[in-house]
Parts: sequence; structure tokens; C-alpha cells
Amino acid sequence: MNQVTAWAGFLGAWLLVAGPLYQGALELLEEDIDREGINASIARIPRPDPPSPWWWLLPPVMYLIRHYRSKAFREAALAQLTQAQRDQATSFLNKASGWFTVALGAALLAAEQTWQVVARQHWSAWLFWILIIVMLGVSVLNTALRIHGRTAKPTAPRADEDAST
Repeated sequence: MNQVTAWAGFLGAWLLVAGPLYQGALELLEEDIDREGINASIARIPRPDPPSPWWWLLPPVMYLIRHYRSKAFREAALAQLTQAQRDQATSFLNKASGWFTVALGAALLAAEQTWQVVARQHWSAWLFWILIIVMLGVSVLNTALRIHGRTAKPTAPRADEDAST
């Protein structure tokens, strides 16, 4: 019975990862955003030049350079948007952050449940990492396939098909 409970906890925890990913994707797709207007406004702003690869010799400096350039770009982009577009973008980012936080918390719980299964089965530690990667992949793939199926455009009937069938 302990084995069944461990596997049930494992599967349940990973369902708690897949669920928020899918629900978040659905809600973000349904968000009413002027995507074309926002993209057109942001396209007018020149992208910051990437820092020299030599800065990777000092990773904290590279991080700071990229951080400040990204911050300046975001501020310039926000200045180009109308108030309605800023409100839409803020709402979108808040929802995305919320669902990502829920999915991340569930992934941490799922990692713990995965470790419990690996320990109970007396498997090698490397199998833990394989399971984590596979289950994260399955969760993301589930969302991607379901969203793709939901947003796919229906195909027109072929010319050789009978319209009455």
C-alpha cells in the first residue's frame, strides 16, 4: 500500500504542475490585448546592443550590464504605449506571473514527491533527474498540444471532397 500511495502522490503532484500551466495558457490566450498595436509601438524602439562576450569573464558585471540595458529598453517601450495598452500589458504580465508562481510551487512539491518515489524504489539519484526532466516535458507538451489544438484553424474542405458528406 505504501508503494501505491507514493505513486499516487507522484502523479498527483505532477498533475498540479500540468494544471496551472494549461489554465494559465488558456487565460492568457483569452486576455484582450492590442497585440498588433503594442508590437508596432515596441518595434520603433531600437534594441539594446548585446554586451561584449568578454564580460562573461566577470559574470556579475555581465548581469548588471544586461539588467540595466533591459530596464532602459522596458522603460522606453512603456513610454511608447498608450495608457490602455500599458494597462493591458500589466494585466497580462500579472496573470502570467501568478500562474507561473503556482506552477513553480507545484513543481517544487512534485520534485519532492519524485524524490520519495526514487528513494522508496532504491533507484539511483540520476534517475531522479531523468524523471524530473521527463515529467516537466510531459507537462509542457500537454499544454502546448492542447493549446495548439484549440487555436488551430479548421481546414477548408478539399475540392475533390463531396460537400454533402
